[in-house]
Amino acid sequence: MELLLQGVQAWPKDAMAVVGSSLGGFYATHVAQQTGCKAVLLNPAIDPARDLFGYVGEQATWHDPDQKFEFRPEFIDELRTLQVGPLTDPSRYYAVIAKGDEVLDWREMTGRYAGARIRLLEGSDHALSDFDDQIDEVFAFLDLRR
Repeated sequence: MELLLQGVQAWPKDAMAVVGSSLGGFYATHVAQQTGCKAVLLNPAIDPARDLFGYVGEQATWHDPDQKFEFRPEFIDELRTLQVGPLTDPSRYYAVIAKGDEVLDWREMTGRYAGARIRLLEGSDHALSDFDDQIDEVFAFLDLRR
C-alpha cells in the first residue's frame, strides 16, 4: 500500500479514481480516504481481517487447487492497519452491492457506505455477473466520456 500511495502521490486527485471489487473494494476505500479521490466499490469487503482470520495457514489457489500458498498471521495485522474509519466525504464513493452476494452480507456493505451513492441490486452475485448492466452508471459517476 505504501508503494501504491507513493506511486499516485503526484496524480491530480480530482481526475483520479480507484475501482475495486471485494477485497479490492476494501483497498480502494483506503486509497480514496488517503488521497481524496473518487472510488467505485463492487461488493466491497468490509472487515477482511475478521473474515479471513480462519484462513491462516496453507491454502490452495482458486483457479488451480494444486497451487498452494501460505496465508500468514501477519497478513491479518496488515489488513487491520488498512481499516479506515468513517468516510470523510461519502459523496466520493459509489458502491454497487448485490443482495444475492453469496460471500459478503449486503446489509453490512450498505451500512459501511451509508451516505454514499449505492446501487443495491436485488439479485446478482459476488462476481456481479451482470456488471455490464451497471457500467453506464459507473461511468456516469466517474464522469467518464465514451
